[in-house]
Amino acid sequence: MTTKSKPAGRLISFEGSEGSGKSTQIARLAAHLQKIGREVVATREPGGTEIGEQIRNIIVHNSKGDEMCAETELLLFTAARAQLVREVIAPALQRGAVVLSDRFLDSSTVYQGIARNLAPGPVSAINQFAVGNVMPHLTLVLDVPTEVSLSRIRRRASDLPDRMERQNIEFYQKIREGYLLLAQQWPARVVVFDGTQSLEALDKQIWSEVQIRLA
Repeated sequence: MTTKSKPAGRLISFEGSEGSGKSTQIARLAAHLQKIGREVVATREPGGTEIGEQIRNIIVHNSKGDEMCAETELLLFTAARAQLVREVIAPALQRGAVVLSDRFLDSSTVYQGIARNLAPGPVSAINQFAVGNVMPHLTLVLDVPTEVSLSRIRRRASDLPDRMERQNIEFYQKIREGYLLLAQQWPARVVVFDGTQSLEALDKQIWSEVQIRLA
């Protein structure tokens, strides 16, 4: 009698500017994966662990947040990421789960490296130290024009915008350009989708791409 082999674990990260629709598509992809019998672990950055959520609160809600320098921001993000990898992501991958992460190391490359103008060498080295050998098998970038991103942020719930959502249009333009550049640099891993299309059309395209990668 042959025993059925355990499926390989997969890490799929979702990237994009604020308001690009990542949370919605993560939920839809999780439902597709669960229907075919895969264990799904959905998480977010910064956060996903008790320590990470406390770091998230410092980054986005601290009253002195606007005084935070770019280097501190980078180190806080990667500290939360290091904890998430070791506490949640690595064990899930070992079990054969599919991990869906709302942001991962590419966010630091783009937000702190490109938009905050930090040197790429240190950003890459700190990223690598945080994640070890855990890298996304697939990164899905939901691309929306900067004006659309800002409009969606303004239409969100009545909560006050957090520190990252209060950035100016030039910052968000750098973010968009950074992700498109990333896709050019890593075409085998990073796939860009038009985030302005309907939820159903985007869902269908993402699921098609994921099925290919899982196969």
